[in-house]
Amino acid sequence: MSDPNNPNIKSRTTPQWSLYRREAFWNTNSGQFPPFNTGLSWTHLANRQAFYRHRIIPRTLVDTNIRDTATEIFGHKVSAPIGFAPIGINRIYHATGELSVAKVAEELNLPYCLSSAGSYSIEDVGKANGNGPRFFQLYQSHDDELAISMMQRAWDSCFDACMLTTDTWSLGWRHNDVFTGNYAFYHEHGAGDIALQDPVFLKRLKEAGIDPKKNPKEAGAKWIDENIWHGRAHTWDKVKWTTAQWKRISGGRPFCLKGIQSVEAARKCVEIGIDGIVVTNHAGRQVDGAIASLDALKKIVDAVGDSIYIMFDSGVRTPADAFKALALGAKFVFLGRLWVWALSIAGEHGVRHLTKSFLAEFDLLMEEAGFQSIDQIDRSALDSLPNTSNLIAEYACI
Repeated sequence: MSDPNNPNIKSRTTPQWSLYRREAFWNTNSGQFPPFNTGLSWTHLANRQAFYRHRIIPRTLVDTNIRDTATEIFGHKVSAPIGFAPIGINRIYHATGELSVAKVAEELNLPYCLSSAGSYSIEDVGKANGNGPRFFQLYQSHDDELAISMMQRAWDSCFDACMLTTDTWSLGWRHNDVFTGNYAFYHEHGAGDIALQDPVFLKRLKEAGIDPKKNPKEAGAKWIDENIWHGRAHTWDKVKWTTAQWKRISGGRPFCLKGIQSVEAARKCVEIGIDGIVVTNHAGRQVDGAIASLDALKKIVDAVGDSIYIMFDSGVRTPADAFKALALGAKFVFLGRLWVWALSIAGEHGVRHLTKSFLAEFDLLMEEAGFQSIDQIDRSALDSLPNTSNLIAEYACI
């Protein structure tokens, strides 16, 4: 939650104000909570409004008796253009955490992406996923040895695409989380198996004199503050280095950037040879007041088109939402919050029910809207209202 020993602090003319958030989270261990909530968090609303502006145009009298939801991603033939987005610390939602989600993903032949801020180890999640297609999401440490160790472990466990998240060097100011002290790494969760089974991190703990069994909160803080949400930005030069490391480790398998929101960044990805991008604003939880992810998608598709593999997430709640993202040019859509809710309600059974329900509704949508295959879904399938329509609706409600 921002590294308090960040060497960049010494170059500033003002304090690193963001450390106040770290203080607020850590102080809850001694029963000290912020006196009130300080904000609203609007970007998630922008995400939802963007979906409302686009309406599907049903095509009738189309022979949809034979239709198919299958598609391909990075050489994997999968059941639908739907996957499990990387989400950290699943164990706080259910004791089986990532293991249940990975198992269901394999059963349904859908891609699963493991977060490097996860609960269970890379190795255990790989085993749970069996022969399913799986990718690894990297929050990149400034400890190069640790970053390489994480990627090597992922490759050894058959995660065959790497997605570097670029919009979360530290977490945004998430008002409700700060107010309630909701930060599991400083509390009951600690570092998690994904960290505690990493040989480089274990070495760092030993060097710091931290016993993770006796001091789990301190171990968790070292893991998250220095290696995940450290508050120290990387740049395009580091992306090139990380790409090269992954390509060396994996023998050339895909390397993607997650968190792309601007046309400029998308064009840079094409320029330096990135294999794919995930257009996402981290479910609206990073930059408060930011552009909707769906609006970013449309602009990015217009700019770079088929020159790079474009994926999407943020704000998806229904199969109609996924359909709209595909119609606007995404090749693949990741679900996040939906399966987290399902996991927290009913564990593996909940994730299976949610995902099969989503696929069933998506299949029915294709039938009722008149589409026989994924490649038929394009912008002609939508009637899109102007971007200002939401502003008018908001002011009308005041």
